[in-house]
Amino acid sequence: MSKKDQIGAVVVGGDHPGLAIARSLGRRGIPVVVIDDQYSISRFSRYVTRFERVPDLKDQQAAVDSVLEVGQHFGLKDWVLFPTRDENVAAFSIHRDRLAKFFRLTTPAWETVRWAWDKTNTYKLAEKLGIPAPRTWIPKNVDDLSALYAHLPLAVKPAVKENFFYATGAKAWRAETPEQLRELYLRACRDIDPREILIQQIIPGDGLRQLSYCAFFRDGHAHSVMLARRLRQHPREFGRAATYVETVDLPEIEELSERFLRAINFYGIVEVEFKQDPRDGEYKLLDVNARVWGFHGLGVAAGVDFPYLLFADQCGMQVAPARGKSGLGWMRLLPDVPLVLYDLLDGYLKLDAYWHSLKATRVESVFSRKDPMPSIAEFVLLPYFIKNKYGKHSAFRVRSIRSVFAQTKTLGEEESRASAVLP
Repeated sequence: MSKKDQIGAVVVGGDHPGLAIARSLGRRGIPVVVIDDQYSISRFSRYVTRFERVPDLKDQQAAVDSVLEVGQHFGLKDWVLFPTRDENVAAFSIHRDRLAKFFRLTTPAWETVRWAWDKTNTYKLAEKLGIPAPRTWIPKNVDDLSALYAHLPLAVKPAVKENFFYATGAKAWRAETPEQLRELYLRACRDIDPREILIQQIIPGDGLRQLSYCAFFRDGHAHSVMLARRLRQHPREFGRAATYVETVDLPEIEELSERFLRAINFYGIVEVEFKQDPRDGEYKLLDVNARVWGFHGLGVAAGVDFPYLLFADQCGMQVAPARGKSGLGWMRLLPDVPLVLYDLLDGYLKLDAYWHSLKATRVESVFSRKDPMPSIAEFVLLPYFIKNKYGKHSAFRVRSIRSVFAQTKTLGEEESRASAVLP
């Protein structure tokens, strides 16, 4: 095959998860085009063949149009398409037929993705499958909250996490008192559709109890697997982002994860998040990420190269199954440094534990001796990234998420369809 005809990858989203895809594939000589709607560190990587900035990837229709336009303009027919953000997973899934005429899609069909996209669906299906999950309520209005006061403290969180995060900059809010619960619920109603607001039991503990099942899953079973624990994250309780993760060996969450993934006929790479409840010892389902996750680059060091496994499968190449080696660490250095300093001063983190994490680290999210420019760019552009990531994202409104809801059925119909996919 000539270079002109060589199949490559189109990565949508150029933050560190997208950079890890580019490095995984680029090291093997596979061309990589990165598309983003903002400045991103991936554009400075030696493994990125081309970087294209487009106006808007948050709006569903605009994202699909932009990706197709870039693909057609640069002749990327039959290239493998990798989304890195949840809103793009939903958009590519819903518009799968249109995109599949041009790209090879790593995104499952909407009848699969909707069980991961909306946590209302996730928890309903988990209950039917006998998979433990935190107790969750969906209030119709503020008057329904009084029945929940006996269960405080509670978390106010979104069914569709990207909508909530872009509006608030948070993953969830903790309510300790009835007054706080009402205040936070009403605040959430101002930012997102009330139908997306969940009130959930809080599982005590921090990232030490939060675990991830990471897999390339196809044909009803895991081709390759890696398990990991979030040893440091911020915030400690809800873990918007991990700063230090270490691979572990924990078969207890494998069967639960695979039961869920089989039920929705999942294909692709996936992270299923659990948290162990100290009150009953159960591992309870928190989230299903139907895309690459923040620390997926650790897989290369652990022996499970997730982006390449998916790319090879899309191109009809056989790759041997693998299982991630335990005891290896991934670090997101820039946010980890202030977190470590605070935890050391607070007495929460011991120096020997931090020293262990430094020795165990095999992958830093951005820095690489063979590809140093992204880490230099991240440092130089740090003020821009902080403002862009944690500022108010007013451009992303409920309209794009509501367009997703408009293409789904009512909750009652969702439950009926859940029964239909049960094994």
